[in-house]
Amino acid sequence: MSKPWKSLFGPSLALRWLLAAALMAGGAGAVQAQAQPQEPLKIGYVNSERVLREANLAKAAQAKLEAEFGKRERELNDVAGRLKAASDKLEKDAPTLSEAERGRRQRDLVEQDRDFQRKRREFQEDLQQRKNEELAQVVERANRVIKQIFDQEKYDLILQEVVFASPRVDITKKVIDALNAAK
Repeated sequence: MSKPWKSLFGPSLALRWLLAAALMAGGAGAVQAQAQPQEPLKIGYVNSERVLREANLAKAAQAKLEAEFGKRERELNDVAGRLKAASDKLEKDAPTLSEAERGRRQRDLVEQDRDFQRKRREFQEDLQQRKNEELAQVVERANRVIKQIFDQEKYDLILQEVVFASPRVDITKKVIDALNAAK
């Protein structure tokens, strides 16, 4: 007759002792490996806003946009000033104008304002598109510089968006200096 308790407890007692000894030896090795001192993580932080504000590349991109869009913006501001002056003149002259003349001037002003608003929207869209293009170039170059620093200085982690960062891990100036040095 077979012993019912033998099937409940599995392998023979000698085999269980051998297995337990092997597990303890492996566990001791894992504990010993964990007990060896490890190098601390090397972490860096980059303030992206500061890079985009202070790097020469970002300043050059801003100057390029101002040169490219400055004339159009001044023209739009001139049109806005003329529209305001025409509106003020109409308001001042309205009591002395005939109904037909007042209606004609109001329609002209509304049409001019509609045209001005369309041009203003086109300007804003064009400006935003060019800003995005320039920003993408600056960000791409900054990311290459950050990757270079990461590789050269053997960082484990570099963060860009954080809630708090110690000045000890802030490498923003290093990134700006590297961007400014690269031509």
